[in-house]
Amino acid sequence: MNSSVLSAHDAVVILSNAPDMLLAKRIAHVLVEEQLAACVNLGAPGLSMYMWQGELEGTEEVPMTIKTTGARAQAVMERLMALHPYEVPEVLVLPVLGGSAGYLEWLRAQVQV
Repeated sequence: MNSSVLSAHDAVVILSNAPDMLLAKRIAHVLVEEQLAACVNLGAPGLSMYMWQGELEGTEEVPMTIKTTGARAQAVMERLMALHPYEVPEVLVLPVLGGSAGYLEWLRAQVQV
């Protein structure tokens, strides 16, 4: 993540997935309980299609949308990688360009270091 683009207090959304709902819930609980994320939304399981080691794979996965700040993004990524069973889990950090002032204040308050 390029810190010159985002300030530490800017909201970010981290996209990831888990191989099943049980692990997705565990990851969500850990991230929120450890105040790394303000909120984690778990979506309905869906089919992911991708190439892995030269083979086309189709795997059911649970999408996770993680809301945090630029200051906590690296810690979220490290914790997520430690909890995740995949060799190369999806972890994408996206900047938030705007939103409800009240929600963004709440988000920042939940993950203050």
